[in-house]
Amino acid sequence: MRKLPFTKGKLEEIASKWPTPFYVYDAAAIRENARRLKKAFGWNRGFREYFAVKATPNPHLLKMLSQCGFGADCSSLAELVLSKRAGITGENVMFTSNDTPAEEFREAWRTGAIVNFDDVTHWEYFLDAVAQGGTRPGAADFDGRVFCCRYNPGPLKGGNAIIGRPEEAKYGMPRDQLFRCYEMMRDAGVKRFGLHTMVASNELDPEYIIDTAKMLFDIAADVSRQLGVVFEFVNIGGGVGIPYKPGDRPMNLEYLGRGIEAAYRECVLGRGMKPLKIFMECGRCITGPYGYLVARVLHIKRKYRLYAGLDACMANLMRPAIYGAYHEIVVPGKESSGDTTTYDVTGSLCENNDKFAVQRVLPLLERGDFVVICDAGAHGHSMGFQYNGKLRSAELLLESDGSVREIRRAETLDDYFATLDFDGL
Repeated sequence: MRKLPFTKGKLEEIASKWPTPFYVYDAAAIRENARRLKKAFGWNRGFREYFAVKATPNPHLLKMLSQCGFGADCSSLAELVLSKRAGITGENVMFTSNDTPAEEFREAWRTGAIVNFDDVTHWEYFLDAVAQGGTRPGAADFDGRVFCCRYNPGPLKGGNAIIGRPEEAKYGMPRDQLFRCYEMMRDAGVKRFGLHTMVASNELDPEYIIDTAKMLFDIAADVSRQLGVVFEFVNIGGGVGIPYKPGDRPMNLEYLGRGIEAAYRECVLGRGMKPLKIFMECGRCITGPYGYLVARVLHIKRKYRLYAGLDACMANLMRPAIYGAYHEIVVPGKESSGDTTTYDVTGSLCENNDKFAVQRVLPLLERGDFVVICDAGAHGHSMGFQYNGKLRSAELLLESDGSVREIRRAETLDDYFATLDFDGL
């Protein structure tokens, strides 16, 4: 049974100020996890983790992670602005997007972010976007700027259920396009380069990530040899998973760091290449295990099955509905109860897949019981939506001294109606 960072009594105290449902994040655990990742890659002097903003886009969390030495991995204008508001700018931002609007490329250029191109056609599009009808940037404008390309290895690398097979993915450039894009950038006067890939999500096998690093070291050597491009870094992506299901083994970050160090010594230093900085863009493995969706039981319904209806729904956490994802559920105060039964744990949306768990054995539930859905600290609140007029919940930060503060207020009906035009009805 999962050990929670709060008791039932603490939840009663929190809920007296912030009604359920709400998200709560364990600050001390997130900080410790960040330190652990950095230590695992301490052998690489230039190592940097660019936290995937999409996972948990809250400026308080971004600032906390920046204080741990993390940058920000952004994929949209909103994420660029959010990172800037949290004090993360310049080369501390990696901008990796796809089907990118011109406005977003302009913002990345203005803020000095590392721009990571997803397609060979994006280089020319980027130049036009930055020019805005004027003179396109040239060699002098690229002085000090860092550019990167995203590699898609196709059938050379297997994917997984979340991100799909690389050859079917919309992300990244095949080998021939990758070489062509670096050639165009080199000829335009770019001097500083990086290389990136992202081929899996929620991966628990460290060998997969180590093999990805080897692949990038190899392609970096090939590009350098053929085009004379000297790389400053390789970004091995994110995709490090967390053990959602009972019996899953967590990623051994120390083993991962040692494995990539061995590959680096063989494939980079062993070839006489210039030392490379190692970058990552993890999100899920940083905050995922330390975020909790807290709800209460509204109804117990006996039909063909037994249903426990919560005051949260898939608008608060959609992963179980869209991925069939497993999230452990804890009932505070009943962790040791011997009286159990089997429930479908549901929300109130007009969708039959609005279920947090199907046929899950839980302690006997009563109306008003707290239900804590674990491992919701990444791709939880950020994937929320407003179908059926559901309002997104508050986000709270639990500090190591037991204090709790609001880092996002709950939405109101006024928020929901703010963009509607009722005039003339």
